[in-house]
This record gives sequence, structure tokens and C-alpha cells, in this order.
Amino acid sequence: MEALPQSLLFCCDHNSCRSPMAEGIMKKFYGMNTYVQSAGVRSDLEIDGFAIAVCQEIDVELSRHRSRSFEDMEQWGDDLSSFDLVVALSPASQRRALELTRYFHLDVEYWPILDPTGLGDTRTEKLAAYRQTREQIIARMVGKWGPPGTT
Repeated sequence: MEALPQSLLFCCDHNSCRSPMAEGIMKKFYGMNTYVQSAGVRSDLEIDGFAIAVCQEIDVELSRHRSRSFEDMEQWGDDLSSFDLVVALSPASQRRALELTRYFHLDVEYWPILDPTGLGDTRTEKLAAYRQTREQIIARMVGKWGPPGTT
């Protein structure tokens, strides 16, 4: 198991599904041991209702999340160079994070996490896809930092 980073940024395409899920799960699992934020390449979508629903199943609250982009973070005064680790959950966000490494010393990892948006026709099928995404995120975290409460 690796030591938890001091600060961590999860990123994906819109900061409406995968990266907010990862941020919320990380905070629940590892508490205040790590400063955790999330961002998207764009912030043009609201938090996804199915992401909220599947995270509520494991007592992770996402309904107050506000989507934000890398540019939003910079405008609001967040210092992107202060993150020890950036975990990209989509190819587009990986490219954006790697662009930042030209200016800042950042470690960037890519976790290929399923994008559940648009999958499934019924509510049951959609929830199943979002649960699969949630479980992929959890498996990556536990594989890297150990089960919750072990840090």
C-alpha cells in the first residue's frame, strides 16, 4: 500500500459524475488525512443525479457538489501546483492534467474509469452502470491506499 498523498485532485470531463464520486468516496474512506478536490476539463454540467443516488447508497453526500473546471479553480485562487497527485479519470482530463505538468511539478495518474453517462435505457440499467463506476473507483482506492480506516 502507498501512503496517502497530502493533497489530491480528481479530474474528469465535466466534474459532474466520476470525479465528484471519487472526491466524495475519498473523503469518506480516508477522512481528513488528505485534502481532496475535483475538477473537470469543462464545468458545463450540474452534478449527475444518478451519481448522487449511487453515492447515497454508501452514505456519501454529493447533492451539494458544484461542478468546476480547472479554469474555475485557477480563477477562484486554488493553486493547482499545490496538489501532490492528480488522478485523471478520463483521457481528456489526463491530457489537461499533463499540460499542467509543463508548468508545475505534479504527479499524474490515469485511472480508466467507466463513464456511465448515457449507458442503460431504464432507471435500473442506468443505476447498474453508475454502481459499476462507483465500484471501480473504490477498487482503485483500496488497491492503492488500503481499506478505509487503515491509514
